[in-house]
Amino acid sequence: MSEKVKKFISENWDSCIKRNRNDEDTLIGLPYPYTVPAVGHFDEMYYWDTYFTNKGLLLDGRAEQAKYNVDDMLYLVNRYGFMPNGNRTYYLTHSQPPFLSSMVRDIYEYYNDTVWLYAAYHMLEKEYDFWQTKRTLAIGLNHYDSEMKNEEMYQDMAEDFERRAGFMPHVEVHTLGRHYRTTAESGWDITPRWDYDAFQYAAVDLNSLLFMMERNMSFFAETLNNGEESIWLDRAEKRKKQMLDKMDNGEGLLLDYNFATGKRSDILSAASFYPLFAGLAEQKHAEALVNNLDRLESEYGILTCEKNDAEGIYQWDYPNGWACLQYIAMVGLDRYGYKAEAKRIAEKYIKLVDKTFDETGNLWEKYNVISGGLDVTNEYKMPAMMGWSAGVYLAAADYLEK
Repeated sequence: MSEKVKKFISENWDSCIKRNRNDEDTLIGLPYPYTVPAVGHFDEMYYWDTYFTNKGLLLDGRAEQAKYNVDDMLYLVNRYGFMPNGNRTYYLTHSQPPFLSSMVRDIYEYYNDTVWLYAAYHMLEKEYDFWQTKRTLAIGLNHYDSEMKNEEMYQDMAEDFERRAGFMPHVEVHTLGRHYRTTAESGWDITPRWDYDAFQYAAVDLNSLLFMMERNMSFFAETLNNGEESIWLDRAEKRKKQMLDKMDNGEGLLLDYNFATGKRSDILSAASFYPLFAGLAEQKHAEALVNNLDRLESEYGILTCEKNDAEGIYQWDYPNGWACLQYIAMVGLDRYGYKAEAKRIAEKYIKLVDKTFDETGNLWEKYNVISGGLDVTNEYKMPAMMGWSAGVYLAAADYLEK
């Protein structure tokens, strides 16, 4: 680990903190200071980015700011009934990967404030209801989706997909527009994981996170002694059973499941580490993924997707690597006893960030984990990044020091 990078991160957190209490134009005001992903590029907080950012804030002695971030999210859940992609009015059509219960658990385990947890628990119930009423399938699993007001919006989204991917698929405009907006909710905007109908997939990462939420809620219920812990455990076990039944490809790999066709994704992606991260996989699933690590691991870390021949330009694809996915893989592998592999992933991410920092003086949104550089597949000009790049760097360093 480079002390230069660690010092850079510590000195730059403050430049990523915004204080906007009042609604202004599209920006939704928040009651507490909040963390944005990068200096000069954003005025809004992003949902799933903040989970990884908070890991870094907690490790760097900034627990108060981590708690502010979570309190701002709880405020948004209370105001809108769910946690939107970020605090912008144009993000009120969709959410992002539901990490909030895990963020609440991190803050509770730091402060041990049961009065605060009592209020947070009821906000999390609201978020859970959103996923169970707005994003649920008949098979008992959940999917990413989006809500648009009129057909013109689907046309706009389809055209935006064409602009970013560099081509127009031969599918209906409505389907493509809905697919594109759905990938925004998944956080993987855009990716070849799901063909052009992401909304028809029970995503392995989403359902793993909801399993974690159900387990977290059981822990919170037991802590609060409200008698609801078994309800949440039953929900988690039902989800686990359905996931292992529908998502296993027959070789032990857990993949996204298309509930309309009954088929699984043709592309192995880093999303398959989420069942390990959540602790719902059986040992055989972890073993199967480790046996296929060569499809996702490169010299500088974990690939977003294995190499594939999908048409178009996708930033959530080969050869790009994202900080968040290095963390999910590292924690998941460690959880199932693959500590050497977890350590190797952590070391590769540290080496990659140190190398590019020496070359550029910055951390970045994503990296090419084949070349170890910034020659990434881009759909827009890539910004320098603190956020999850910094948070995961500190988490990987902390893991290696234990």
